[in-house]
Amino acid sequence: MSRKQTVAIGFLGSTLDRVGKGANRWSKWRPSVGLCQQPDLLIDRLELIHGPDARDVGLAERIAADIGQVSPETEVCLRPMTLLDPWDFEEVYAALHDFVAAYPFDTEREDYLVHITTGTHVAQICWFLLAEARYLPARLVQTSPARRRDPQQEVTGTHALIDLDLSRYDRIASRFQRERLEGLAFLKSGIATRNAAFNRSIEQIERVAVRSTAPMLLIGPTGAGKSFLARRVYELKRSRHQVDGRFVEVNCATLRGDGAMSALFGHSKGAFTGAQNAREGLLRAADGGMLFLDEIGELGLDEQAMLLKAIEEKRFFPLGSDKEVESAFQLIAGTHRDLRERVAEGLFREDLYARINLWTFALPGLAGRREDIEPNIDFELERHAREQGRLVRFNLEARRRYLAFAGSSEAAWQGNFRELSASITRMATLADSGRIDEAQVEEEIVRLRLAWGGQTRQDYLQGVLGEQVVDIDLFDRLQLQAVIALCRESASLSEAGRRLFQVSRQAKAKANDADRLRKYLARFGLDWAQVRGKA
Repeated sequence: MSRKQTVAIGFLGSTLDRVGKGANRWSKWRPSVGLCQQPDLLIDRLELIHGPDARDVGLAERIAADIGQVSPETEVCLRPMTLLDPWDFEEVYAALHDFVAAYPFDTEREDYLVHITTGTHVAQICWFLLAEARYLPARLVQTSPARRRDPQQEVTGTHALIDLDLSRYDRIASRFQRERLEGLAFLKSGIATRNAAFNRSIEQIERVAVRSTAPMLLIGPTGAGKSFLARRVYELKRSRHQVDGRFVEVNCATLRGDGAMSALFGHSKGAFTGAQNAREGLLRAADGGMLFLDEIGELGLDEQAMLLKAIEEKRFFPLGSDKEVESAFQLIAGTHRDLRERVAEGLFREDLYARINLWTFALPGLAGRREDIEPNIDFELERHAREQGRLVRFNLEARRRYLAFAGSSEAAWQGNFRELSASITRMATLADSGRIDEAQVEEEIVRLRLAWGGQTRQDYLQGVLGEQVVDIDLFDRLQLQAVIALCRESASLSEAGRRLFQVSRQAKAKANDADRLRKYLARFGLDWAQVRGKA
């Protein structure tokens, strides 16, 4: 069987190969010539890429002639390539991609090497990417001058082959997987969450956080952890050197009128009554970092229009100024509202919603993640120990009683994880000798029941329907109690509808979950605001 031919492809070294024209050049290391002088690497053909100007052509012809003298079995093919800017990544990659696409590779008869010693760093990166993606069926070869004092080796140098078959490097693959798992654990603050839907969302958020600068939208009820997660995303990106500015957080529900414009976009001196000094604004403060706009659905339409421009163009006009300023921030928005309904009602701009809706993640409230109550209790106890320097634990029966109550349908958890944190903090603070006992748990349960109005599902139904409840069949009453309980756990009418009609909606050409739920509630004279206790 005949030996495969070895073909090398590389750039002419405009500096390293250019060491003069006289006899002295033979005492200097030249990478393109040295590649063809390796005693254990026979190059049958060298595809030498060079610039089109006369100086580069002359050097390429001289190198080809010198290779002919030291390695007459090597055929040198000169390949002119025009690069207006050899440091422009897009131009270099496109040129090399075109070269590779047009090259007549014959892998059955030839082995290919790419010489990465010559060419700009940009060219070397492009070679790597093309080879790693298998556009280029080649290994990389690196040449270098010899380190030891051997006159012959100082001229020929040495070489090393690099195989980019990453599947062979299990340690590299396992390292990437380990780093990703560390990122997931970081976003969850080390809490071993058990809710499958939440864990899937966190996995996607981790991928988006490290791969994208596009806005994220976090949807969930107050206290579901939107602000906490946004800060963790920022800290993850900062640890990967993807942001270097500040984390800036604002609750849009607190912004009104000129104060909203001024707080977000800044203002010039004299922009309005009382504006005695210029103000930078939160968007400018987030330059190079991350801006978290919680309750973005509460922004006015004028602020929404300016925010859209700032997101898309990275510049905007401060209030009262005719000079634009710039800010390259990354955005995370949060809301407990159904923004699609706000758009339909004319209260939220459709173009802004489309811009921030690329990556949308729903964060369920605590009542929708009851399996995560236990690991969050452990997290809160550990946080209390760090902050107060005092380790507190439940005794066995106390823990069992608290978990039974916290995971039951009686526990409304209207304040979600924030309320759970407050509950654990109260018991830990009052615990004697570092132990939470049954008496403290019973006291806390009473406190929570009072905070929630002391209502069971049936009590709440009575409060919503009044005397009408006695006119409803027990069958309908039990079903309505379950529906109202789920509505109270959901962030929006649409979310509640999706959960209630999860199976039957699959058979419909057009999902109408919110409308079906709205009509069901109307049968009993109820609407969304009433079942949420906001009427």
